[in-house]
Amino acid sequence: MLPTYYEFQNSTKILSGKYALENITYELKGLGACRPILLSGRILEKVGSLKKVINAIVSTGMEPGAIFTDIPADSSVEVVNRIGKTYKKAACDSIIAVGGGSIIDTAKGLEMLISQEAEDLLELQGCESMIRGKHIPFIAVPTTSGTGSETTLVAVIKNIEKSVKMEFISNYLLPDAAVLDPRMTETLPPKTAASTGFDALCHAIEAFSCTQKNPLSDAYAVAAIKLISENLVTTIKDGKNIEARLAMANASTMAGAAFSNSMVGVVHAIGHALGGVCKVPHGNAMSILLPYCMLYNYKQLGDIYGELLLYLEGPEVYARTSAEKRSEEAIKSVRKLERRLHKLCGLPMTLKEVNVEKKDFDAVAKTALNDGAMLLNPAAVDYEDVIMILNQAYE
Repeated sequence: MLPTYYEFQNSTKILSGKYALENITYELKGLGACRPILLSGRILEKVGSLKKVINAIVSTGMEPGAIFTDIPADSSVEVVNRIGKTYKKAACDSIIAVGGGSIIDTAKGLEMLISQEAEDLLELQGCESMIRGKHIPFIAVPTTSGTGSETTLVAVIKNIEKSVKMEFISNYLLPDAAVLDPRMTETLPPKTAASTGFDALCHAIEAFSCTQKNPLSDAYAVAAIKLISENLVTTIKDGKNIEARLAMANASTMAGAAFSNSMVGVVHAIGHALGGVCKVPHGNAMSILLPYCMLYNYKQLGDIYGELLLYLEGPEVYARTSAEKRSEEAIKSVRKLERRLHKLCGLPMTLKEVNVEKKDFDAVAKTALNDGAMLLNPAAVDYEDVIMILNQAYE
């Protein structure tokens, strides 16, 4: 059934396939840019991922104006402000982000800072409160297949002083183009591939079940779930499988487009809090929390989870499962995939495994309840509910 009203935006151009990197220069020139700042991380610089991007743009006639690789796993307001000074000093006119969610979100923070002519990112706090500002050409090159940040209107950036991950939401945060090249994920360790892949699955499932779901977000979400179900385990077992890696990159991008429009719920609200309070990596938090949060939402959602069984397990399993059992089997399927990844590469399944202590549950619960993602969860959640979920996920 169609919602009485909905909105959907996905203006990011997708460049997907082998040698997609070599089209970055063409895209930037078309946007009137010639002096990009490249944002990446030290590990990506060390393993050669950043070099591949530099070689691709140099070979096609463009030189970077500046390169900044001092971006931590959880980027912060301070880092964004520092990069803003580098951007201006080097007279850059565009942004290329090479990395996972933190680096792409950092690039979004820089885009906000420059386009709004601000000195401090904290000046721009708020949800959809920015005017368009100056257009800063922005290309995202994801090196993981999980965050979907390359097609979302959301940036999550940490306020270190308050130990809080802040969400910035605006239609103007979408990159101009996302480059999905299988060369970018060929050095991804199995455990990271599992964690980021499960993150993408979480995005798609929450997008399909949150209160802002709509026909377009549903289409992106179920396509992503099908690709993840068919390809995630293969990427863990055979990291050299180009087809599987490219499929996962596309799945991540589609899941990002889905949740960017329908939003996410309790899994992300608690996950953000675990990251801010306990420093749990985001993908690990998602994989640990997803089945327990699905169980929490189960009674409120009726048959919605049941529809996902088709994409999680395929038509034969879906057809032979009675309608009243499909939701339950869909949750079991997610748990089964989690166990398989745990066995294959050590993907954590409990909060205890990622060094969360029960004494922090109070702070996590209070932080989660103030997270914007909680507003669109299909079932109401209170303090005691969060504590219950945390206890279930502990060991």
